[in-house]
Amino acid sequence: MGSSQTVTVKYVIRAKFEVEGVVEKPDVIGAVFGQTEGLFGSELDLRELQKSGRIGRIEIELKSEKDKTIGKISIPTSLDRVSTSIIAASLESINRVGPCSAVVTLEKVEDVRDARRRAIIDRAKKILQEWTIETLPSTEEIFREVSEILRAVKVEKYGPEGLPAGPNIEGTKEIILVEGRADVINLSRNGIDNVIAVDGAKIPETIIKLCREKEVTALLDGDRGGDLILKELLQVADIKYVARAPRGKEVEELSFKQISTALHKRVPIGKIKGKRFRKRQKILVPKQVVETAKGLEGTLEAVLFNEKMKQIEKLPVSGLAERLQQTEGVDTVVFDGVITQRLVDIANEKNVQYIVAARVSEAIKQPLRMRLLTFADITD
Repeated sequence: MGSSQTVTVKYVIRAKFEVEGVVEKPDVIGAVFGQTEGLFGSELDLRELQKSGRIGRIEIELKSEKDKTIGKISIPTSLDRVSTSIIAASLESINRVGPCSAVVTLEKVEDVRDARRRAIIDRAKKILQEWTIETLPSTEEIFREVSEILRAVKVEKYGPEGLPAGPNIEGTKEIILVEGRADVINLSRNGIDNVIAVDGAKIPETIIKLCREKEVTALLDGDRGGDLILKELLQVADIKYVARAPRGKEVEELSFKQISTALHKRVPIGKIKGKRFRKRQKILVPKQVVETAKGLEGTLEAVLFNEKMKQIEKLPVSGLAERLQQTEGVDTVVFDGVITQRLVDIANEKNVQYIVAARVSEAIKQPLRMRLLTFADITD
């Protein structure tokens, strides 16, 4: 049974078996799937994992002699260490193959990447040796450079979610937002330490908060995954710029020159959104709204008005949703931030008629009696 998806192999589970009788490869594969099914739920079911491409093709080698069958099982996996260990242990629970008694023993779990790293290091040593012979005066400098590349980079944890980050998030007004831990490591190795990772498809609250407080450039992979992260960021976070790795490449594999080029070519978020939305006609609103909007730009503050356009309160955007839930008689909300679905839902419950902000998230479900406007939409 094979997967239609390509498996990026991290580990290979290797086990041996002995069967009291003559069996064939399909019998062994059937036992592997059948006797491990349901042990730990669908998340660790071999059939489901193979369909999703996280388990590769199971290889069986066997031979039969004197009414006994012995052989080996190899299972490639892209799972994490814990999940791989559980699957490896579950193989040893197999006690029958077909109608015959069987014993399965785990031999080892091979780290494919470790073997690859050792091969690369051995090759690097040979290259360095040949290079040293050719350029003897620069031997010390070359050794220092290679050692620096191989040096482990310490990644810190930031915020309640423990997001992977460089050490200089608090101490700078500008930060680089990337997708994962490996991206943080690569940028840190290249001297960029004001970097933090989303670390998943869902944008954490810590990232949303940082986007309100700092100038954020999103440096994303040049693939569909990067496209999806960008779409999510545009909906929930107020990033300032977008930079992309070359098409088909990931940020974790970029050189210093490629990183610098990508950041140099970063695009203001306004241009990105300009490609996604048609330009809207100006909407006439009371003069107080226009003047308030101009005064709020860059302040991360909000102002609440009643139906007579008298100011009820001015407050930080961070407390807007909570305050709106507690306040009656609000007709118009003007704030320097992003209109989100949560804010729209709260405003709808409080019978708010207008929300005016710096921008509107994508995929907002707008109530029929409420107007959602941006600062660019309005005029008096």
